[in-house]
Amino acid sequence: QVQLVESGGRLVQAGGSLRPSCSASGRAFSNLAMGWFRPAPGKEHEFVATISWSGGSTLYADSVNDRLTISRDNNKNTVYLQMNNLKPEDTAVYSCHASFRYPLTTTGVYWGQGTQVTVSS
Repeated sequence: QVQLVESGGRLVQAGGSLRPSCSASGRAFSNLAMGWFRPAPGKEHEFVATISWSGGSTLYADSVNDRLTISRDNNKNTVYLQMNNLKPEDTAVYSCHASFRYPLTTTGVYWGQGTQVTVSS
């Protein structure tokens, strides 16, 4: 079992930056591929970004462009999502997912409750 707890979401103005984080417990973090997801019309979890077990490989949704960067610290059992040049359409609850497969582009085996990111225009 893996427990995931996200934090760091808040209200920010368009053009601003945020770095939500996700802390994992319950299983060897370095054995898990991690990903960030958000809701979309008709989808509970839409893929945003994923990172491999070691952090050496990443993959992003096409809509992200270069504005988001996923990273992880296996010593802290934490994965991050650096979000730059935020736009109102980035407003969503961002949830952290974990899986034993990479790339993690569909709903993971485990996921957290999410953290709310709100971007004002």
